[in-house]
Amino acid sequence: MDMTEKTLDSCRVFDGKLLHLDVDTVALPDGRTSIREVTRHPGGVCVLPLHADGTVSVVRQFRYPYAEVVTELPAGKLEPGEDPFDAVRRELSEETGCTAGEWHEMGLFYPTPGYTDERLHLYFARDLTLGATHPDEGEFLEQNRVSLDELLDQVMSGELKDGKTIALILKVKRFLDLEQA
Repeated sequence: MDMTEKTLDSCRVFDGKLLHLDVDTVALPDGRTSIREVTRHPGGVCVLPLHADGTVSVVRQFRYPYAEVVTELPAGKLEPGEDPFDAVRRELSEETGCTAGEWHEMGLFYPTPGYTDERLHLYFARDLTLGATHPDEGEFLEQNRVSLDELLDQVMSGELKDGKTIALILKVKRFLDLEQA
């Protein structure tokens, strides 16, 4: 069965600094029409930086939509035309001060496919060299290091709530398990 929806009309109703909102009229597979509200996002990157001692650099920052401080893996948005690998190296350096000698691509993550086209490129980094952090202007972060096992426990207990962080922790854990097998 062809489940493809075809765009019949698109209207940009909001054009923000980061996000854009389109209201589209689509043809459904059964011939009827429907409306789709789509948040356009430039995409981003997320990295799990694993130190030689088995700890992972995480950051805590206030997330306005949730009105709380959230623990996350280092991440950030793509600049227009930016290569995801260049972006993830930049974000790792900005948020943790680290550079990495070994990188692994861990795939794409669609955080909310029901209403946004955001795509997050996931990476695993190790062989880390420490340096000074230099967050973006207006970015207030607290950096911590937590063991990978403790992060897994936080995923399972529900303490960690950030989707990209949860997905990448689980993917890296599986990667490491297979690497050791």
